[in-house]
Order: sequence, then structure tokens, then C-alpha cells
Amino acid sequence: MNSPEVIHAMLGHPPRDPRTIAVIGLSANPDKPSHYVPAYMQHHGYRILPVNPLVEEVLGERSYPTLADLPSRPDVVNVFRLPKFIPAIVEEMLELGFKNLWVQQGIVHQEAAQRAEAGGIWVVMDRCIMVEHRFAGLA
Repeated sequence: MNSPEVIHAMLGHPPRDPRTIAVIGLSANPDKPSHYVPAYMQHHGYRILPVNPLVEEVLGERSYPTLADLPSRPDVVNVFRLPKFIPAIVEEMLELGFKNLWVQQGIVHQEAAQRAEAGGIWVVMDRCIMVEHRFAGLA
């Protein structure tokens, strides 16, 4: 978990290596990290698929109620939800065969991370995808 190799593999190199990021909990409020972090990633060539049943559209993309409702398979599932929601997200990812879970900084659920890794999911937890993107020199 959180190895530099996994982080680098999840981020890829848009635009030559396009990546789609499903963002669970993406907010329509531009003052929240759950909005401006995905907006930053979108600005840097990533396609963002919002997953939030309370929002119809955000960042110019239709929002979907669940991962199962997405129109295409994301390369990464990026989570902006409380730790108590992480186990259910991991179970849904396992059912759908999604392979990359990124849980934002300040959100930790070790048991869910272990379950995900045991099921073949790569996990980055308690790290900001925007910060790591900048740190990797991809900006």
C-alpha cells in the first residue's frame, strides 16, 4: 500500500496514457477538496466520472449514483467519503473487478485496505491524488 510504484502506475502519463478516474463523493461546491482536487486532475488530462447520487452533473460530466452505474470502467476509483463507507466501496469494486483504489488524505480504513489488497486491488490510502500528481512531476 502507498508504494511509489503503485502511485506512479495509477497516475499514468496523460495524455499519452489516458486515465479515467471515478470520484466517489465528488462535490459541486468548488470550495471543497472533493471538487477542486478532481478539477485539477481533469485540467491535467484525466477524465473524471463523478459518483454522487445527490449531484446530477459536475465538472461538465454526468454524475452517477454508484460505481455499477458508470458507463465505462475507470482506471482508478478515488474516494472522498468517510472511513465507514470504505468497506462497502471495496466490496463493490471487488464485484465489478475494478483494480485501483485511491482513498484521499485523512481517510483511513486499514481493514478495508487489507480486504482490497487480498482481492487483487492496488490501494493508495491517506494520500492526496493532486499532491502526489504534483510530486511525481506530472503537472
